[in-house]
Amino acid sequence: MTNYAEQVANDLLAIGAVKFSPESPFTWASGIKSPIYTDNRMTIGFPAVRQNIFKGLAELIQSYYPDADIIGGVATAGIPHAAWVAEGLDKPMIYVRSKPKDHGAGRQTEGAEVKGKNVVLIDDLISTGGSVLGAVKAVRQEGANVLGVVSIFSYELPAGIANFSAENLTFQSLTTYSQLVHAAIARGDLNQSQLATLTDWQKSPETWA
Repeated sequence: MTNYAEQVANDLLAIGAVKFSPESPFTWASGIKSPIYTDNRMTIGFPAVRQNIFKGLAELIQSYYPDADIIGGVATAGIPHAAWVAEGLDKPMIYVRSKPKDHGAGRQTEGAEVKGKNVVLIDDLISTGGSVLGAVKAVRQEGANVLGVVSIFSYELPAGIANFSAENLTFQSLTTYSQLVHAAIARGDLNQSQLATLTDWQKSPETWA
């Protein structure tokens, strides 16, 4: 049986979707300074990688959310993976914009009718959970029961865990920050000094810089 957590962690490192720079941190859109940057949008360009992600996400949904009626993709990076998973599981699909359209019917959710249905949302990664929880709110407003969220990767940040808990919602990730760091050490991509920096950052990203 394939260990998709380990496989996908190595896949992300191999294709350069994850970059480490403890000495010269990246700046996220939120303003957080970080020694790691993850761009899972790259995965759609690698058929073998996206196959592993599809199989792993489908397995997570079947294990943790077997009552899912509809698979949802969070715009934009979650949409292609949701499409592959919905096809593989033979489920209807929706996608959720970051905000309602400013023209036409002004919809934020497109695709299947969600009212009274059990929905699982897919996003590419979870940091603090802000964007995907916004999508959860939008789908709930349409009358759906959101069972949970699955993602390719989670930073395992305390803020993200707290934000999901506040919404009484669970999430499952195919691979995680700790698994990724472990894989990077095994590959020789990180030394012990860099590992210490990455560990310190994860404890408190907002104050780390």
